[in-house]
Amino acid sequence: MRSATPPTAAGADGGQPVDDLLPLLYHELRRIAHRQLGRQPQGGTLETGELVHEAYLKLAAAARGAPMPDQPRFLALASIAMRHVIVDRARARRRLKRGGDRGRVTFEEDRIAVEDRPEALLQLDEALVWLAQLEPRLAHVVECRFFGGMNEEEVAAALGVTVRTVQRDWAKARMLLRRALES
Repeated sequence: MRSATPPTAAGADGGQPVDDLLPLLYHELRRIAHRQLGRQPQGGTLETGELVHEAYLKLAAAARGAPMPDQPRFLALASIAMRHVIVDRARARRRLKRGGDRGRVTFEEDRIAVEDRPEALLQLDEALVWLAQLEPRLAHVVECRFFGGMNEEEVAAALGVTVRTVQRDWAKARMLLRRALES
């Protein structure tokens, strides 16, 4: 089960098709992917370009010719797609290990290893799905900040809220995720 895309996902404001946005924002997507993968331990199998391209394929499949929103919202959607790619990779890694124990996981905003501890990332994903059902905007803030590597101003622009709202949402989301991961 995945979290839903933001309410203004595709076509809400008559934006460009995803194929037109990719060349314009490719370097920004690579920056986001590089920042996200920089949190991973060395020796991982997922590279920056691969993460961008897999996220693009997810976005293109979801859009199916519908126009995409403006740049900040597109980058927020790309962050969600990158989350899905990374989580799917962790699921595959865990399947290869034939299970994996569900030890205690802590939510660290700057580091979580897909290759070494896929179960940690999967537990975080489950907690995010729970959070999205409870408070969808909080989950979107986490996806943008944690998986997209976006700063507070970028998240605020992407979600159409103030920076202060993002700061409050980020603090509340971290607290709720920590509680969910500790239980």
